[in-house]
Amino acid sequence: MSTPSKSEPAAAKPAGKAEAGAEGAAAPAPSGGAKAWLPMILALVLAPAATWATVEFLLLPRLQKKLAAGASGAPAGEPAAAAAHAPAAKGGKGGKEGGGAGYEFQNVVVNLAGTMGTRYLKTSFLITGADPNIKSVFDAAKPKLTDVTLNVLSSLTLADLEEPGAKNLIREKLVGAYNQALGRKVAEQVYFSDFVIQ
Repeated sequence: MSTPSKSEPAAAKPAGKAEAGAEGAAAPAPSGGAKAWLPMILALVLAPAATWATVEFLLLPRLQKKLAAGASGAPAGEPAAAAAHAPAAKGGKGGKEGGGAGYEFQNVVVNLAGTMGTRYLKTSFLITGADPNIKSVFDAAKPKLTDVTLNVLSSLTLADLEEPGAKNLIREKLVGAYNQALGRKVAEQVYFSDFVIQ
């Protein structure tokens, strides 16, 4: 019987080594699994932080600079200024399409309906008509027509502006509202030179 007892510890030793080997193999596996997830975890943490930093330090300052330049009359090199001067040339052609005369609303900014003040529309446009005195007619009724403009534009929702042909619908609304406010047909067409939804 002494022989089997000697073989038992010998058998127990390799089993112990096998268990230790299994524990040694199992211990690195969890850290290897965590290492495999590390790039995904970093991406989930860093992507929002990088997005926030880009918006905060790059996009917002550029947007604020453009809005400030547009409100104060940007230099001729700015794209907004070039677009704002384009309708004046179109209205000056004197053809039936341009109407020969026009009145320009510049840098009109309104909050969009249904956005709780978080989204807005900034636009500039030229109103033309067959009446060669359209500028003096609009100048005489400027406060009333500015109010009409703000009412029409601020009644628009973001969904309205995303519809196909939205600008044509806005043109029709503005022309109709101007003619109704003036009590006669003065305005015929609206030409947008600036149309920014933010």
